Order: sequence, then structure tokens, then C-alpha cells
Amino acid sequence: MAVPSMSAERVASLTSWYADWRGLKVAVLGLSVTGFSAADTLAELGAQVLVVTEKADPEYARLLPVIGAELHVGPLDAVPAVLTDFAPDVVIASPGFPPSHPLIVWARESGIPLWGDVELAWRVRDKVVRPGGRPADWILITGTNGKTTTTRLTAEMLVAGGLRAVPVGNIGTPVLDAVRDPNGFDALVVELSSHQLWYLNLQTGPDALSPHAAVCLNLADDHLEWHGSFAAYRDAKAGVYARTRVACVYNKADLVTREMVEEAEVIEGARAIGFDLGVPGPSDLGLVDGILVDRAFLEERATSALELTTVADLAEHGLAAPHVVSNILAAAALARSLGVAPSDIHDALDRFRLDPHRIQVIAAHRGVTWVDDSKATNPHAAGSSLAAYPGAVWVVGGLLKGVDVADLVRSRGAATRAAIVIGTDRGEIVAAFERHAPTVPLFEVDHTETEDVMARVVELAADVARDGDTVLLAPAAASFDQFASYADRGERFAEAVRAWIADQDEETDRP
Repeated sequence: MAVPSMSAERVASLTSWYADWRGLKVAVLGLSVTGFSAADTLAELGAQVLVVTEKADPEYARLLPVIGAELHVGPLDAVPAVLTDFAPDVVIASPGFPPSHPLIVWARESGIPLWGDVELAWRVRDKVVRPGGRPADWILITGTNGKTTTTRLTAEMLVAGGLRAVPVGNIGTPVLDAVRDPNGFDALVVELSSHQLWYLNLQTGPDALSPHAAVCLNLADDHLEWHGSFAAYRDAKAGVYARTRVACVYNKADLVTREMVEEAEVIEGARAIGFDLGVPGPSDLGLVDGILVDRAFLEERATSALELTTVADLAEHGLAAPHVVSNILAAAALARSLGVAPSDIHDALDRFRLDPHRIQVIAAHRGVTWVDDSKATNPHAAGSSLAAYPGAVWVVGGLLKGVDVADLVRSRGAATRAAIVIGTDRGEIVAAFERHAPTVPLFEVDHTETEDVMARVVELAADVARDGDTVLLAPAAASFDQFASYADRGERFAEAVRAWIADQDEETDRP
């Protein structure tokens, strides 16, 4: 193996955009939007960049030589010679590379610093600073479910409060793009997956990421095939609180998140701020008689509370489902930690709407409500949906990602009117119903063509649903066994519902 050209001490000292990055040899693993943003940033800094990937988007592949980076495309089940010959000083991995991947194992065993794009963004966060010379504050958001909604909510609350803020990270926009925005920001609201946090937890040195505030919304089985165990998944998520400076926001209804805060090494003075749907204590946010209140960020918190909004107001905008209210309280805590006024939070909520495929009401027809929550890609998320729509006709199934659905079927499935099971491998879900909810009517969709699946789902659901029922697509599983994405799954469900309603109305109109 060739010897890296830059000393470990010099690599560790690269903690500013204005440091000397010239001569640094960096291998970027993967050429997704994240990988390209890392390569583009490093090329701008003057580093020597080699991108190694199994497949390359043609547009990114075309741009790499333009920015001065090299590209290797080929199998990565073993370390390619081009990578060892390059002898990188640093490896930056896209979050799709699990700890067990041969290239990650090689980098760690070789003692090569291993970064994610988020660590790189933190190191160069001073490219654009605010008046007074300070970079943007960072707010970190993770959790098994609700990350994207909470990230969007927090950013919109901050903007309503007069701050320049943007949602970035796992939500779709790379953090590096925001760091390099010439207009700059007051705050970056960073959604982090457990994969990104695993890489962040490898940080060493005196300038590791230190957020203004952080939250882990909840924790349940997910991505176990990537992490290898629930304990490893939990430990990755817990890293969100490391070195928090002002507010560690946690879910009082999820004991694990409180334990994470208690175990975290934070900056002296950081406060633990709880939230849940109960009456809040003097350092919490919660509900009092249908009013969302803050008892954490006011001087008289021992005796007073500040009103943020009401459940009735949220219901007018489709935001009153319990898990959505919980996300709103978490976002409000993060926004309040940066001084956003309650009135601004109220105004932001008046304008906020959920993204598609998140408990989205598609239609109400002849007493039956059809709801698309295709984004419920794990049992925890599906459980929240079923709690919001008890007694629903439940459309469930897909790629389970190594998680067990038995607890969900026992706790929520037994109360459903019926279950319609989709997916190429339905056996585990069917077995869970037979064992834990044997009286629930169960229907399997065995159609193999993607175009046919949802039409059959809707046909079955329409037969079993009664006046006042909800048909709920909350699959508790990923979509890739039959659909291009959870969005594709949700759109096909919505199209099938609308087509069925149109057919019913046409039959009614016939003489």
C-alpha cells in the first residue's frame, strides 16, 4: 500500500475553510448527491479528489472532470487497486456505506481518518459568517420517525422569527451546499440519519461538531441490517447530543431519549428540555387542556407557561394527529432555544403543511376516509398512524429491513377492522396476525406487477370498509420490493383510490 502524503497532525488541523487544504488526498466513496457535494467542496478547497463508486449518475460523472476530480466506477466487494494506489489521507463515505462494508473496514484498519459529509461541513463552516464573525448555529434532529417533519417545522419557525435558516442534511439538501451559500445563514437545521450519526461519532480532535441544540425524537427498531444490532443503532442516535451547548431536547414519553441526554457529554450550562403530550413540568413543553404550552423558556417557568397554539387550531390544518403534535412541541423547543417568540411559532404553524404521503387524506367517499401514510416505513411510524386512526382498515407490508412486526400487530393490529397485506414476502406479517390477532380479517395481495397491486388493495378495502371507517396505508416497511420509493407507493395508492371513486360515481350516474 502506498503511504499517505499528509501527516495525521496536519489532517487533524484542517478545521477552517481558510486552512491549507492543498495537497490533501481524499477518497470520496459514493456518487450520490452527498458524494458529489463532498467532491465539489474538496475540489474547490484545492484537495486532490478520487471518487470511488459502484455506479455513477451520468450528470455527476460528467461534472467530476470539470471540477478536477477523478472517478473510478466498478465493483466494491473488495478494495480496488486504484484506491490503495491513491493512498488517501482521508476517506469521506456517503451514508449508504455500512460499518461492515469492505472499504470502510479497510479504511479503519489502515488508520485512515474516516469522515462523513457532515463532519467536513462542520470543519469548513466558517466560509460564510454572520456580522461579528460567527458561523451559523447548528440544530441537530434525529429519531426513528418524524425527523423530516420536525426539521421543516423548526426551520419555518426560525424563519418566522426573523432568522435566516434552512433545513439540510438527510432531508435532501447537503449541509455542504448550505455552508457554501454566499448569502450565509443564522442557523442550519440539520436532519441526521443514524448512518450519518455513526460517522459523526468517529470524530476526534479539539473541534468536533458542537450544536446549539439537538433532539432525538424517539427510538424504535429500524435499519438493523445496516448497524448490525439495536444497541449499535441506539448508540449512533445518542451521538446527536454530544457537545450540545444550549438545549438537549428529549421525548418524555420515550425513556431511551432521556437516558441519552443523561449519558451525553455536553457543554457546561446545556439544559435538558422535555416534551410530550402531557402537562409539562417547569423545564418542559406539553399540553394543558388542549393548549400547547412552553414552560421551559421563560423566567417564571415554575409558576407560568406561554401559549404556542391549540390542538383545535392545528386540526384545521391537518396537524392534530398525536405524533404530529409531538413533533410540533419538539420543533417549538428547538426554535425557542434560539429566541423565537411564541407568536412567531403560532404564525409558522398557521402556514405549515405536511409533506405528501404523511397521514395525507386522499379522499372521503360514502363515509369512508382514505389516508396515505406511505412514509410510515417502520413499525414505530405505523403504530403512530394506527393510534391516530383506531379501527382502520390497515394496508401493511413491504420490505421489513430486519425488524420484527409482531409487537406492532399485537399492540395495534388486533384493533383494526381488517388487514390487507402487500409485499413480495408477506409470510412474517401473516404469521404475526395468525398468532396475535387471529380474529382480524386478513387479505393478501399476491399480484406481482407493480401496476396491479394498489388496484387490488383498494378493491379489497372497499369491500370490507363500513360507513365511518378509515382505510389507512401505513406499511410499516420499506417499498423497494415492489415500488420505486415510498412516494411511488403512496402515489399509486392515491391514483387507485381516485380511480375507484370515479368508477363508483359513474355507476351511480348510470340510468
